[in-house]
Amino acid sequence: MVNLITGKNGKGKSKFLLEKVNTQIREVLGNVVYLDTSTKHMYELNNKIRLINISEYNIQSGDMFIGFLLGIISGDHDIQQLYFDNFLSLSHTSMNELENIVKQLEDLSKDFGIDIYMAVSTTDAELPASLSDKVIEAL
Repeated sequence: MVNLITGKNGKGKSKFLLEKVNTQIREVLGNVVYLDTSTKHMYELNNKIRLINISEYNIQSGDMFIGFLLGIISGDHDIQQLYFDNFLSLSHTSMNELENIVKQLEDLSKDFGIDIYMAVSTTDAELPASLSDKVIEAL
């Protein structure tokens, strides 16, 4: 399942995501991976959570991002949850591409049994209507 945390920049999406992942790690039996555009949250994450600084890889499009995720999943079949902070920047996608990439992530989630949580800098008005049911927190 794909879950969205939405809100404008500076509204607390990263903080919400960090609290969510640190709470969930106590209940998750599998592995948890947190993707970010830097390592600035490294010390805020539980040490059982794998942090990947995606800026170290040459991701240039949404398709490359999906391929990167498939590589992570193929290397660890025990991943139960994926967290994406600053998703649009992380995946190099725009709001126009959001619907399509969320559909791909939803398929990936179903195929591999992985829950996905992603922070997206947007407002309810800017979010495509088809994605409104995936919003778990609007800040």
